Amino acid sequence: MARRRPRQRKDAGLGWAGFGGILLLLLAIASGGALAYFYFSTPARPQLDAQTLCPVNGPQGVTVVLVDTSDDLPETTQREILGQLDDMITTLPPYYRLDIRVLDIAGVRSRSLFSKCNPGDGAGLSEWTDNPRIARLRWIEDFRKPAAAAMKSSIASAKANSSPIMAAIQDIAIDQFSSAQSQDARKTLYVISDMIEHTRDYSQYARAGDLSYQRYKQSPAYLKFRTDLHGATVIIRYVTRQVNGQPLIDSAKHIEFWKAWIEDNRGIFGGAKRLQGA
Repeated sequence: MARRRPRQRKDAGLGWAGFGGILLLLLAIASGGALAYFYFSTPARPQLDAQTLCPVNGPQGVTVVLVDTSDDLPETTQREILGQLDDMITTLPPYYRLDIRVLDIAGVRSRSLFSKCNPGDGAGLSEWTDNPRIARLRWIEDFRKPAAAAMKSSIASAKANSSPIMAAIQDIAIDQFSSAQSQDARKTLYVISDMIEHTRDYSQYARAGDLSYQRYKQSPAYLKFRTDLHGATVIIRYVTRQVNGQPLIDSAKHIEFWKAWIEDNRGIFGGAKRLQGA
């Protein structure tokens, strides 16, 4: 009688194929977990308005630049201004609004040449959850280029017989600093000017350059241009005017006047820097 061969056990172990399958499954779980971590740990990007590029619930900060060209700017001064404005454009934090303005002499106010938020240039975005290249292109085409064009236009001469700096700042405060959306935003105003206020209501050319704040308070301009700056920081980029090689006005007393004006109108004086050229 023939002996029966012992039956072989088919599933004696998982073998290499089974082990490899488990390893692939674990790798897939780990990859999915890493992707989920990146997705949920990355701060959500705010929804942006298509026209202004600002978050729909308001900008996180507002930076306004007012350029006064009621008198011609020297070429050296223009070059320095362009360099500073370019730095502002490239270093503006994401979701901050940049508003570049000039004096509107006829309207006794200001006129905006460019006003949009920085939508972000793609730096720091994850390849897993965003498209940094698309974000970079959008920043260049919709923000960087038009802001640079406005920057160059802002220094074009608009020579005039009056210089309503206070009215322009009041206009900016109403437009950019007064809304409910801007109350919690960081607010900064740069004024690039010789800062010589000259209107029918008050002139710093009058009375032999009397720059006392008391004289200003006694003028019609004091109540007319009373302004609420809503805690905005005001920084002056000071253009020096000269006659026969001598300063047209005492710059130290002049800056003290504007410091008093800014603080009297609920602003923060952020300092003054003299620009090159005269």
